[in-house]
Amino acid sequence: MATITVKNIPDDLYELLKAQAKTNRRSINSEIITLIERAVRSYRIDPEEVLARAREIRESIEYVITDEELDKFINEGRP
Repeated sequence: MATITVKNIPDDLYELLKAQAKTNRRSINSEIITLIERAVRSYRIDPEEVLARAREIRESIEYVITDEELDKFINEGRP
């Protein structure tokens, strides 16, 4: 495996990284590797694919909320 050295990391960025690693129960090194993997291996979302899937889900739902019901739910419990 390769080794990378990163120099001149701003103190505030390092503290954020350290806190995030702690939150995720990882070492700082593991956190950095995870972040790099997400950045490098990320892919662009195809909007048409997302819309097609949303339409499939919408069509599979049998209950439709009317505008009146939606207004009631939004305003319920409000003065």
